[in-house]
Amino acid sequence: MEPIIIARDLVKHYKMGDTIVEALRGVSLEVKRGEFLVIMGASGSGKSTLMHILGCLDHPTKGNLFIDGEDISRASSSRLAELRNRKIGFVFQQFNLLSRTTAESNVELPLLYSGVSLSDRRRRASESLDQVGLAHRKKHYPTQLSGGEQQRVAIARALITDPPIIMADEPTGNLDSISGAEVLSILQDLNSRGITVVMVTHEREVAEHGDRIIHIRDGLIRAEENVEHKRDAKESVELLKKQRKEKEESVVAGHETD
Repeated sequence: MEPIIIARDLVKHYKMGDTIVEALRGVSLEVKRGEFLVIMGASGSGKSTLMHILGCLDHPTKGNLFIDGEDISRASSSRLAELRNRKIGFVFQQFNLLSRTTAESNVELPLLYSGVSLSDRRRRASESLDQVGLAHRKKHYPTQLSGGEQQRVAIARALITDPPIIMADEPTGNLDSISGAEVLSILQDLNSRGITVVMVTHEREVAEHGDRIIHIRDGLIRAEENVEHKRDAKESVELLKKQRKEKEESVVAGHETD
């Protein structure tokens, strides 16, 4: 499969006072079209910096980046914004939803900048919410939704422009085990439909839901591995729900015998 993302010798420096922080120190990688790639590393390893550059949210200090064959290493801010809007959907650990806006309106937001009519925005928002199983909650506000539901709204928002790439930065970090597995199940399902997924995590169990894992430390790729026994998130959801039900039944039975 041909690569949809190619990075060559990416370097990223930040200046903090008189100190230069080397977040990336020469990273090269390729992401194949339709792949589920996981970038794994501890806090401060450079994994989120790498994702921000791959996702056109930031420029590298040095190096080259190609998205779908286009060299965007020195692209203007307006060009990067256009690429993000057309080709990349983002899902973050913090859901980044507008609290006073319904799920439907939150999902519509990326289309506001494209001149899409209200009727088309509403139709596409409903379709996106339906893909994550939340069409029936479209009129609810974020405060009326669970953490897992809020993250699914964020995924629906990422999908509304039909991007070929989804970037997910610690998407399960703020969720309980069942909600996290449900989000991973959605990402796996999207990937099975041909969407390229690039996910950042520091958890091995989460990483094993992808096809390939890149290990990054101190701004460098230290190892790479193909996942031999890929976890099935749907199976994880069912198992976790079964375990929760058994635990609840056990607690009830314990109270009845007291």
